[in-house]
Amino acid sequence: MTWIFFTFLAAFMQAWRNAFQSQLSKDVNIAGVTLARFIWATPIAIAYLVGLYIWQPVGLPFITVKFSAYVLGASAMQILATALMVKLFKMKNFAVGAGLAKSEALVAAILGVVFFGTELSFLGWIGVLIGGIAVFMLSSKGGVKQLSFATILLGLACGAAFALTSLWVREASLNLDLPFPHRAAWVLLFVIAIQTTVLLIYSSLVDKNTLEGLMQRPKLTLLTSATSCIGSIGWFSAMSLQAVPYVKTLGQVEVFFTLLIATLWLKDKVKIKDMLALILIAVAAILVMWS
Repeated sequence: MTWIFFTFLAAFMQAWRNAFQSQLSKDVNIAGVTLARFIWATPIAIAYLVGLYIWQPVGLPFITVKFSAYVLGASAMQILATALMVKLFKMKNFAVGAGLAKSEALVAAILGVVFFGTELSFLGWIGVLIGGIAVFMLSSKGGVKQLSFATILLGLACGAAFALTSLWVREASLNLDLPFPHRAAWVLLFVIAIQTTVLLIYSSLVDKNTLEGLMQRPKLTLLTSATSCIGSIGWFSAMSLQAVPYVKTLGQVEVFFTLLIATLWLKDKVKIKDMLALILIAVAAILVMWS
């Protein structure tokens, strides 16, 4: 049941990361908010990996072409997914933007079964579908009839990008001949290092104001990076142990934390239907753990 612990850790930290990114997006452009997620994450990932080797010394990873392809694909998709989520924050309120991105679980189930050989039990499929219904309820503006097509499309694109990231992360981890949790930590370090390098080069060449904007908000930038990295440790570890659709469906408990943060800190209004969606997410999480 270790994957359940790591999933709850990831969901809790990701809810805070999204909140910090939402605050940054008010003053920093999309590239800057995306970079804030990674800029301090690499040192944290290195410290985590070193700590694992001190705790349990093992060999170094053997890097294959297949592993490299999965890592590069995951790195690119996560950058795209993060940028799309920031755009969601600018279109709607914080809680709804995060809810739309959680379509990732349903998309991951479909892509996983079709392309990655993922197997889900009957209860698992029911849990994933209920979770999908819940996140679509959170995405509605004033009822199902008033759903914005552009917002739904952007939310699904964001969810699909996150889903591919997760599926490729799991494949990369399974391609390393190392024990858990070292293999997940190596994948995390490679992915974050690539993403940080790409975004720093982009910001230096195309948008120098991005770095200046982050430097003017050091505390918020550090909090975004730290919560993002700790959350990624949880996600990468859980996905090394369990199929992505199960992890991501259980990970929808993040919405509990998200709505609490949105209500108590960001002062967003939570509607009755949001509470119903939370109940459905709870049912989905129970079904996934039971299955």
